[in-house]
Amino acid sequence: MSNKSVVVLDYGFGNVRSAERALAHAGAQVEITRDYDKAMAADGLLVPGVGAFAACMEGLRAARGDWIVGRRLSGGRPVMGICVGMQILFGRGIEHGIEAEGLDEWPGAVEPLRAPVVPHMGWNTVKAPGDSQLFAGLDEGERYYFVHSYAVRTWELEVTNPHVPAPKVTWSTHGEPFVAAVENGPLWATQFHPEKSGDAGARLLRNWLDTL
Repeated sequence: MSNKSVVVLDYGFGNVRSAERALAHAGAQVEITRDYDKAMAADGLLVPGVGAFAACMEGLRAARGDWIVGRRLSGGRPVMGICVGMQILFGRGIEHGIEAEGLDEWPGAVEPLRAPVVPHMGWNTVKAPGDSQLFAGLDEGERYYFVHSYAVRTWELEVTNPHVPAPKVTWSTHGEPFVAAVENGPLWATQFHPEKSGDAGARLLRNWLDTL
């Protein structure tokens, strides 16, 4: 059991209770709050997210969540985003032709999925890098639970400094390939819901907790 402290950021857009239960089951000491000091002091910060990109960003800014995420990352403190909580880490989101600014931790756009059936709702496999820490110990055929209509279709961040490790990007496919997860130093994220992904999701959360 990890005994690491995790704050689930409560900014009004996310399944905070299911995330709390899953993290507690994985061994973390979990608190749901938007309190700045508690969010900064925790070993890990989890940023959930459901709904529209622009609305999530508005709620995040109102709760000073953008400041909390930025301050934690500037100090190398772990942050994990889930679903729209991953999407808002990118530069911008485009929904119904309207563009909204994201946190811009990674360049790129969240755009509508081009697939015969949208939303992408249900279980799907992913293709993770062989040296992934997030998916360590998980079989390639494991399935994870997705619910989304928008995604990042191209990875735009280029690392030119040979002393800086390149991010580990995991992909999935629904109509077309899209980014399913990212591991980038202290910042990790998943498009799918690990808290709804059964034993595989629980193992994935434990893998994150082990890095805190």
